[in-house]
Amino acid sequence: MEILVCVKRVPSPGAKIALTADGTRVDTTHLAFTMSPHEECAVEEAVRLATAHGGSSTVLTLGSAAADEQVRHAISMGVDHGVLIDAGDEQVDPQATARAIGAAVRDLERGREPFDLILFGNESADAANYQVGIRVAHALGRPTVGGIKAIEPHDGVVALTRGTADGSEHYELPLPAVVGVKEGINVPRYPALKGRVRAKKAAVASVAATPDPGGLATVGLRHPPQQAADTRVLGHGAEAVPAIADLLERLGVNT
Repeated sequence: MEILVCVKRVPSPGAKIALTADGTRVDTTHLAFTMSPHEECAVEEAVRLATAHGGSSTVLTLGSAAADEQVRHAISMGVDHGVLIDAGDEQVDPQATARAIGAAVRDLERGREPFDLILFGNESADAANYQVGIRVAHALGRPTVGGIKAIEPHDGVVALTRGTADGSEHYELPLPAVVGVKEGINVPRYPALKGRVRAKKAAVASVAATPDPGGLATVGLRHPPQQAADTRVLGHGAEAVPAIADLLERLGVNT
């Protein structure tokens, strides 16, 4: 079974995001990067499926040369091959990203059988556009389902499970197919020393690309309103009891 998993270089969750002076880009000077949690689960699932069913796994990302870090992290987790579509430092919207990935997949599949599965994270941790995987599937003419929490290929099809508010939905797609993986499908492994050494030495294929313009243009970025908590010390020890009783009364709590 041949599996391709696509990842994106994103700011580390919980990091403090600073903007450039003109407010049109994220200032990455002191920012740490990672891959999205959904995509990390997709990488883990690709490694597990390739191990269980035979074959190999490949990780692919589109971004600047710095995204080589995320490709090698996926290799340290057990992925066999890495591909970086080097699009420079320009911001690339979902439409252009999907177009470039679709073209890269066609090149990778030229002269060989198509990938049985192409895995995406359900959405990226930064923009959360929910559309790159769907656009790639449409461009390649392959069936796709997102929000998946279980994958089981067998006899030329793949059985998929997606959770709902009051149960689950089950799908069966013919292979080759594209799947959007949701966090929680597995617990991603922590790369061992052997994997990190292997990733450091691995040959990552780099393909230069100039993605066509997409349909979105960035006008400006701004931080959402910040929520601050009001903290007051009501007192210390027994001296605080009257103040606490008064506060509970004002809140309507029966004591």
